[in-house]
Amino acid sequence: MASSRDRQRKLARAKLDRQLARRAAAAKRRRQIQAGVGAAVVLALIVAGSAWALGAFDSEPKKQAAEDTCLWTPQDAAANTNLKEVGTPPTTGLPTAGTRAMTLTTNQGGPITADLDLAAAPCGAASISFLAGKSFYDNTKCHEITTEGALRCGDPSGSGIGGPTYSFYNENVPTAPEASPSASPAPAQPPAYPKGTVAMIGNPPGSNGSQFLIFFKDFNPPTPGYTVVGKVTGGLDVVEKIGALPTVDNGSGAKVKPKTDVVIQSLTVAEPNAAPAATSAPAASPSAG
Repeated sequence: MASSRDRQRKLARAKLDRQLARRAAAAKRRRQIQAGVGAAVVLALIVAGSAWALGAFDSEPKKQAAEDTCLWTPQDAAANTNLKEVGTPPTTGLPTAGTRAMTLTTNQGGPITADLDLAAAPCGAASISFLAGKSFYDNTKCHEITTEGALRCGDPSGSGIGGPTYSFYNENVPTAPEASPSASPAPAQPPAYPKGTVAMIGNPPGSNGSQFLIFFKDFNPPTPGYTVVGKVTGGLDVVEKIGALPTVDNGSGAKVKPKTDVVIQSLTVAEPNAAPAATSAPAASPSAG
């Protein structure tokens, strides 16, 4: 009889152990499910938060900020009284393909026309175009006929250190001529600045603003330093005539000032032309006077 009760107790104990095991397994499954659900909720919140931060739930998508095409460095007009305040060109939305036609009328004849290269020198072209729109160049003198064979213009003060109250860096400077072995003559290379080239010039070098050069002779320095911004398309004979004018001392010992004033009566720049810049040599046109 005692053995029968012992057997019943063992069976009851085994049954209880099985129930406890099933309950423990069920509890473990519940915890795993809850943990999985919790992780999914956290992940969903993270994804939703990231999407919200990126503007996915905005009524209108956020527009990506436009990249600056050009950077204009402020210049202190109090430190240099030869500078003229006319504002600053925009930094974005500037044309970077095709050309813009520039036209100068001078008291020495003309007009002189040139194409500004928007692809190679977008900032130089933008600066000239902006200043032309402000009549910055009108009734100003080309204050030098340089020893390099260029007409230097664009400084209302005529001092060589004048310009707007901003500057910009070089952007389209020709590469230096390649050196040749000493045992053989240097191969013929095109000049860095062929006759008819329009280039920016700054003071100090590399700090460009409004001043530009129009070359009436080929110029090929050992180390080019001027930004090429365009080339003459008409009136090169007028530039050559001006280049032949006698010069006098400019007050600093350099005999580069035209003896006869060379005045830009007006300088205008047309709207961009999508066509690529012509590759032909600068053209001459009859002088008006």
